[in-house]
Amino acid sequence: MRIARFSLDGNVAFGVVEGDELDIIKGHPFAGVERSGQRIPLDKVRLLPPVLPNKVVAIGRNYAEHARELGNDVPDVPVTFFKPSTSVAGPGDPIAYPGFSSEVHYEAELAVVIGRMCKEVPRARVRDVVLGYTCANDVTARDVQRAENQWARAKGFDTSCPLGPWVETEVDPADLAVQCTVNGEQRQLGRTSEMVRSVEDLVVHITEAMTLLPGDVILTGTPAGVGPLHVGDEVAVTIEGIGTLTNKVIKRD
Repeated sequence: MRIARFSLDGNVAFGVVEGDELDIIKGHPFAGVERSGQRIPLDKVRLLPPVLPNKVVAIGRNYAEHARELGNDVPDVPVTFFKPSTSVAGPGDPIAYPGFSSEVHYEAELAVVIGRMCKEVPRARVRDVVLGYTCANDVTARDVQRAENQWARAKGFDTSCPLGPWVETEVDPADLAVQCTVNGEQRQLGRTSEMVRSVEDLVVHITEAMTLLPGDVILTGTPAGVGPLHVGDEVAVTIEGIGTLTNKVIKRD
């Protein structure tokens, strides 16, 4: 099931994507999906970020080749950082190039969407707390990341976390193709089976320390091939079985 969040005539709602139509959901998907039977064409709505997370918990260096391409070793424990809710953008929304950076990179990632409040989740229960999966772009000011000990500004600026186009609830995350293109040219191509730590590993690790809430998002790391974005570029993240998230880079006002 593909669950989208959308805007129509100033109203925001969730719907189930079926072909080129949306079946509007009563309420929200975290209490179970109840279809209204009211269907609208997909091209008549504006797709929004599929969730508005309380927090985005991101994992760094979770693909060995990506760690190496930036001159890093694979860490002994997951490198964990946060992206604020204000960094989230939706499909088709612009990525605003921050004025404090001159080297902004794309990072295509599988995103895990949490479906219920959870803490200290045992491995056998991970699938029970996950609503589904979506595409993400962990946009990074690489020069700032190198210069500062903390990654908060480098990875947390406004529009640095595009998510979408919807949440896919029925895909198996174990071995999916993850691709990034810039202006139609392939820049990244990897598989989630190459992750050093699996979705299950990450949920267990994160919830040892903190409570995750419905709609929270985990970014699982990016494969090798990261590189620069420039004003005017169109960047697209495609994940097998989920869809494509496309955004254009603009100059920040």
